[in-house]
Amino acid sequence: MPTTMTLKNIPDDLYERLKMAAQAHRRSINGEAIVCLETVLSPSRTGPAERIERARRLREGLAAGFSATAIDGLKRADRP
Repeated sequence: MPTTMTLKNIPDDLYERLKMAAQAHRRSINGEAIVCLETVLSPSRTGPAERIERARRLREGLAAGFSATAIDGLKRADRP
């Protein structure tokens, strides 16, 4: 059975960021808090090879078809 937890004295700016993230991900604030906790507290079991393969699949799925050279150029660009 899930446990209930109450958080007290959350700084206003942190609460606002959580609220904005929840809206962006179409989740409740509670749901967003759970995802944040899971992300931080759950160990990552993905090895380097699997991460690289996932990045390649994501890149292949981009409609714009960014090349590695274009991505590198954007990373190095002087952006405000």
